[in-house]
Amino acid sequence: MNANRELAVLFTELKAKAAHLIRGESAEEQAHNFLVNKGLTPVCRNYRCKQGELDLIMTDQQTLVIIEVRFRKTDQYGSAAETVTRAKQSRIIAATHIYLSSHKADRPVRFDVIAISGNGNVEWIQNAF
Repeated sequence: MNANRELAVLFTELKAKAAHLIRGESAEEQAHNFLVNKGLTPVCRNYRCKQGELDLIMTDQQTLVIIEVRFRKTDQYGSAAETVTRAKQSRIIAATHIYLSSHKADRPVRFDVIAISGNGNVEWIQNAF
């Protein structure tokens, strides 16, 4: 495949980014801004490792806060917060262990959830698990 063709394919793939990924990025940005306005300090976004992904990592005074961001267009089949299952919690905790092993932090850790509904309502659940 020539270079022009490769660029055209790449551009098409970027343009066709899935709507749910765009909504997810928008929800993470909304959550980030919400938490900054509440006084939290950003540390890292979208930390990825083999165990999973940590959406937002922030500090709240001396506490390291791991934030899972969830978005639901409608609550018809359950709220955004209800989608953080025990399995999801386990993956977040495992990813946090990996993060902490390479980013030494001698401070308490807290797990929060930001649940955003389709109407723009933001629910902040501190110490969610």
